[in-house]
Amino acid sequence: MSISHPSVRLAGSPGRRRRRSDLLPALVFVLPAAAGFTVFYLWPAIRGLYLSLTSYNVFTPPRFVGLDNYDRLLSDHLFWNALKVTAEYVLINIGVQTVAALLLAVLMHRLTRSLVVRGVLLLPFLVANVIVALVWFWMLDFQIGIVNQMLDWLGLERVAFFGDPDLAIPTIALVNTWRHLGYTALLIFAGLQMIPPAVYEAAAIDGASERQMFFRVTLPLLRPVMALVLVLTVIGSFQVFDTVAVTTNGGPINATRVIYYYIFDMAFNRFSFGYAAALSSVLFVLLAGIAYIQLRLTRAGETDLA
Repeated sequence: MSISHPSVRLAGSPGRRRRRSDLLPALVFVLPAAAGFTVFYLWPAIRGLYLSLTSYNVFTPPRFVGLDNYDRLLSDHLFWNALKVTAEYVLINIGVQTVAALLLAVLMHRLTRSLVVRGVLLLPFLVANVIVALVWFWMLDFQIGIVNQMLDWLGLERVAFFGDPDLAIPTIALVNTWRHLGYTALLIFAGLQMIPPAVYEAAAIDGASERQMFFRVTLPLLRPVMALVLVLTVIGSFQVFDTVAVTTNGGPINATRVIYYYIFDMAFNRFSFGYAAALSSVLFVLLAGIAYIQLRLTRAGETDLA
């Protein structure tokens, strides 16, 4: 007489049947997202990689040229200038936006958690980027802009915010900082709400000041959230295009010709789609490397909450 162990299940047990029955609904839910990813991301990426190895202008079939586009890229001073301009934009945008959003989130967390305040902060982000760019372009116009009229009223000289090569990129960066500040602050605010109040109570009992709690409690515990915010904002900043397209068109004298606008110009103005695809492939590798380095340096997968 044999006795089976209670932990051993037969092949047709309810647990295995349940797992099999869950597979089909799971595939049904995943299929639309997988199809969208394949059609709108994976296939265009593969197609773009192929076009980067060709000479293609839409009017004639692609002609395979190997690595010629990448060789041309190395000696293209406009490409390197576009990278430099984009890096300047990213540094200004991320630096100001991250610090301001962090301070704003901490103020909301400590002073008010009103839904009305959160809604007001999010309003600029809900406005289309093109509209925001046009409104600020008119407000900062050298001739009729309200900001320059106020400078006149104060007895100060007018400023060509978008016309000065030294001020154009900082102006565009600060305009986009204004638009995304509330959204970034709400992301950080969500991370602050995950920190247990008992941690602050223990720090207060130990005699820690507000400044000490911010640098020794809040910032370390916010590290995973800040890592996510930095990755998203850096990648988003490298993709700036619409603000430049409706304000400066890359000018003056290539001072605002960011990498996305340069790719657009090569593809849709000069019909050099093969070279534009090569630029896009290099940008993809660059952003993937930056994101990987950020995640490793910030140890995004770890948390000090235990």
